Amino acid sequence: MQQGRVVLVTGGAKGVGRGITERFLATGARVVICGREAPAVLPEVNGNTAEFVACDVRNREAVDALFAGIAEKHGRLDVLVNNAGGAPFVMADKASPRFHESIIALNLLAPFHFAQKANALMQAQDGGGVIVNVASVSALRPSPGTAAYGAAKAGLLNLTQSLAVEWAPKVRVVAVSPGMVRTEQSDLHYGDEAGIAAVASTVPMARLADPADIGNACVWLSSPEASYASGTNLVLHGGGERPAFLDAAQVNKDQ
Repeated sequence: MQQGRVVLVTGGAKGVGRGITERFLATGARVVICGREAPAVLPEVNGNTAEFVACDVRNREAVDALFAGIAEKHGRLDVLVNNAGGAPFVMADKASPRFHESIIALNLLAPFHFAQKANALMQAQDGGGVIVNVASVSALRPSPGTAAYGAAKAGLLNLTQSLAVEWAPKVRVVAVSPGMVRTEQSDLHYGDEAGIAAVASTVPMARLADPADIGNACVWLSSPEASYASGTNLVLHGGGERPAFLDAAQVNKDQ
């Protein structure tokens, strides 16, 4: 399905990004990952190892150099997964304007720049390409403690729709919106194992997502089997969050 295709995953060395990288590697794709620091161990599946390029996704000169290197070495780019992003928990009235600007630059402006560079390569090659933007359920509901992040991800969803119209039919642009995902940094958001288990119990599927779940979605959306999917957003939240009013209400309780 992805054998021999060239895939770029931003932030592809850890967390959700590593799960995405490993799923593409398992299909036989040639995967380039980028980040500010090289991982201690490169992602590898069945002898297929990712290629790492140091790049701060917010540095335009570094991004330009990254794409120039991909064009020179591989001659094409079939899939871009805009995964790099995130935000620490800070209430909006406690964060500085500079902090908010940096969060929006990472989660909206950087993916936009990457998409522009990817589109330029894809429009010029046979078969075009696919751009997958990793958004978040934070774009679809209130995001207290990460307000700038939620706003940026909401912008990314709108950007996905707009670019899908502008760059069709040769380049498809899609989004994946994960809910809560179990990663090496889950403790920063949910606490210890007891806290993670308590949070997982609020999800209808009774667990947090695994990074591979997000990776599987990215592989499918970028495959020929999803050739009519463009401008769409695939929400992966295990059924969503139980509405708070159900527990607060004084009627209609389960017996």
